[in-house]
Amino acid sequence: MTSSNNSFVAIFSLLLLSTMQCHAQLSSTFYDRTCPNALTTIRTSIRQAISRERRMAASLIRLHFHDCFVQGCDASLLLDETPTIVSEKTALPNLGSVRGFGIIEDAKREVEKTCPGIVSCADILAVAARDASTLVGGPSWTVKLGRRDSTTASHTLAETDLPGPFDPLSRLISGFANKGLSTRDMVALSGSHSIGQAQCFLFRDRIYSNGTDIDAGFASTRRRQCPQEDQNGNLAPLDLVTPNQLDNNYFKNLRQRKGLLQSDQVLMSGGSTDDIVLEYSNSPRAFASDFAAAMIKMGDISPLTGQNGIIRTVCGAIN
Repeated sequence: MTSSNNSFVAIFSLLLLSTMQCHAQLSSTFYDRTCPNALTTIRTSIRQAISRERRMAASLIRLHFHDCFVQGCDASLLLDETPTIVSEKTALPNLGSVRGFGIIEDAKREVEKTCPGIVSCADILAVAARDASTLVGGPSWTVKLGRRDSTTASHTLAETDLPGPFDPLSRLISGFANKGLSTRDMVALSGSHSIGQAQCFLFRDRIYSNGTDIDAGFASTRRRQCPQEDQNGNLAPLDLVTPNQLDNNYFKNLRQRKGLLQSDQVLMSGGSTDDIVLEYSNSPRAFASDFAAAMIKMGDISPLTGQNGIIRTVCGAIN
């Protein structure tokens, strides 16, 4: 009798554990019962924002990326500075360049009206990035949901874990590998630079270098809006040809030595990623497919699930 009871307890424990693990997995149907209109509500908000300013699509994709690379996809980036929180917003890779916080707050506010306390800011970020992609001609994908929001931020990790515009190829590859992303994922995700803009001080050295890795005419064009001194905040499109369309033109630019940032051009500089750049430049379908797959993988980085984390009422503050 005792051994049979022990067996029953063991089987029950295994079932319970497997159920808990199941609940800890992200799922595309996570809100189907608790907030069935969540995705439609978010999409409406994002569509309005991008119709007002097309560049916002790039900013929202970047917001999700900069969140996931620090502590995982937990909306820690959205937290404002408080006496107990040193915000990630003030870290060097984010300061004065990461934007779109108000758009996420708007979407959250709309979702809260119908489903208070149900949908996390981390999930809204993930959905917003997908919607932003589709609204500027990029691929769509099925977003996995069920992330919860952190109660902490890490200014320190934001300073160290985010890739930089001057990083060599080896550092880019290792930085993404540390987050469970392959070299191919890294190149595909870099294709998000098919949209958006960069500030002058981030590409000044490159356009005045007279280097062999930059097209002379391209450098000359870019110098017009980026003098050797001052005007640090002047913006230039990362892709001159189709700056508001998420497409594979970014990779065609790299083949012509017209990558705006050093970290862009380094993907096509005689190294291990040249073949991937060539493949994507020749095949819009391959790029779109790999970009979508890499975004799903990125959204899987260390999410808080189950009983971990909270559902923030306002994305910028802990309840």
